Amino acid sequence: MTTQNTSLGIWLMVLTTLIFSAQDGLSRHLSEATNVYMVTMVRYWFLAAFVISLAARQPGGLRAAARTSRPVMQIFRGTLLVLEICVMVTGFVHLGLVESHAVFACYPLLIAAFSGPVLGEKVGWRRWTAIGVGFLGILVILQPSGGVFSPLAAIPLLAALMFALYGLQTRKVASSDSAATSFFWTGVSGVVVATGIGMWFWTPMSLGDWGLMGLLCLLGASGHFTLIKCYEVAEASAVQPFAYLQLVFASILGIVAFDEVLRPNVALGTAIIVCAGVFTLIRARRQARS
Repeated sequence: MTTQNTSLGIWLMVLTTLIFSAQDGLSRHLSEATNVYMVTMVRYWFLAAFVISLAARQPGGLRAAARTSRPVMQIFRGTLLVLEICVMVTGFVHLGLVESHAVFACYPLLIAAFSGPVLGEKVGWRRWTAIGVGFLGILVILQPSGGVFSPLAAIPLLAALMFALYGLQTRKVASSDSAATSFFWTGVSGVVVATGIGMWFWTPMSLGDWGLMGLLCLLGASGHFTLIKCYEVAEASAVQPFAYLQLVFASILGIVAFDEVLRPNVALGTAIIVCAGVFTLIRARRQARS
């Protein structure tokens, strides 16, 4: 049995968000240089190799990791995540890291909102109020009179919806499959879908960009590794609020590396969404304990 160490888990989550933020910045650069689908495909080649090598080292090997009672749902999860990554990186290219992450930050609220009809969980009036406040934050970001409000704002919003459904499906299969099995199917089914799409969009890259692609793949594997270790040493509910730091790190990277601008309405709306999201996570944790 793994000893619980919440402090270590928090630091691992902070490191994970930093790694994934760097990955987002590289994904944006490489997608602008080539295209989203090719970048996603190559990322998944490396991820699948990482997942398979990790599974082979576990007790029972690949056969144990692949054993699932819900293969259709596992394949659906893997497919959904690939498509979500494509949509989100498209948002990076067209909206930038700051505004894409600001809108995407609503995904925990979407998970809370859909956990009732999808998982049969009880969502009380306090969490529904927080969900409503969070969506007011989205309106502040979108600013109907101008600012981010445009058809392009639907891109990260769609990505948030897809990632929320992915999260709900992950929680659903967790009742019968281990985390190792879900991770295995995420990589294996995902690489099939990513390759099926990306092979039609192959674009030559410079030697320098191939080097950055290699770094991107290493960051992806490192981020998944630190995230796995994070959940091994601490409860997910205790460290999940710190996942919002990815929004902070990605925004800093967008401003420094890509000359993006943090609009006042985006900062205010994001603060509202994060506060509402953290509140729903705390309420869910308290309800689980009671």
